[in-house]
Amino acid sequence: MRHIVTLFLLAFVLLQGQARCASAQSPENVDLRPVDQRHHNSVFAQPTLFQWAGHTGGGGPPGFDEPLASDRPDFTESSTTVGKRVLQIEMGYTFAHDSNHEDFSDTHSYPETLIRLGVLADWLELRAAFNIGTENVATSGGPYAATTGAEDLYLGMKLGLTSQHGWLPEMALVPQTTVPSGSSRFTSDEVLPGLNWLYGWDLTERLSMGGSTQCNKALDDDSRDFIEFAQSWTFGYSLTDRIGSYSEWFCLLPSGATTVKPEYYFDGGFTFRVTNNLQLDARGGIGLNTAAADYFLGSGAVMRF
Repeated sequence: MRHIVTLFLLAFVLLQGQARCASAQSPENVDLRPVDQRHHNSVFAQPTLFQWAGHTGGGGPPGFDEPLASDRPDFTESSTTVGKRVLQIEMGYTFAHDSNHEDFSDTHSYPETLIRLGVLADWLELRAAFNIGTENVATSGGPYAATTGAEDLYLGMKLGLTSQHGWLPEMALVPQTTVPSGSSRFTSDEVLPGLNWLYGWDLTERLSMGGSTQCNKALDDDSRDFIEFAQSWTFGYSLTDRIGSYSEWFCLLPSGATTVKPEYYFDGGFTFRVTNNLQLDARGGIGLNTAAADYFLGSGAVMRF
């Protein structure tokens, strides 16, 4: 994990160094044209990879003079990237409880670290995530068991596809995978690729809406492969200039599994903007069917550099 973080930080430093070198040029060598007029034929100069017909520009990731856009705390990730030469670190903790008559399990998830680095263009983002899980399980007539270990490393990239144009949504696509790097109790022992499609709308100045549709390769309890689909829908509310909230429904839908069952959840939470580059959050949710966990609680923070 240290090597992954080091590579991300090194890439960030190199990009920042290039930016400083560019700003140090003499005035006669500096391109003073607006950004949208420079290299207009280059796809790397666009805020998003594509544009809706009739869209005249704008959109893309928020600037440092605007509040950051985070992928947490809800299940639905944001439909925008962090932006070129931007490093964003998101971290958190989640506790979940599930019981079935005399059996129960408590799980702890931390530090839920997601590193997001914008490279080459505003629409391209590299991603890596690392987490540790703790499971406390007690079964009827059996001993209490506690297991802690690292989960498999998550790698991916986010492509900012479009900005919102009227009722046409802002969209992003995330090719992603986990790699078998975790401890023996938590690793899948194989690469599990997937794809996440994200979309969202700003409905008013204080109300937004978004969703995600994804499919990922997963393993059943008997180590057989299956495809897990996931669908979510979320509403975001700006309560004040600094406090936001959300309400969300999401589900996990296995296809071809023999022991894993569909899970349905409802959750909500709050965000607090300390500065444009620092956000705190808290969340909670409940399971809506027997296969889902009874409830979960969590908190976290996001930092942008």
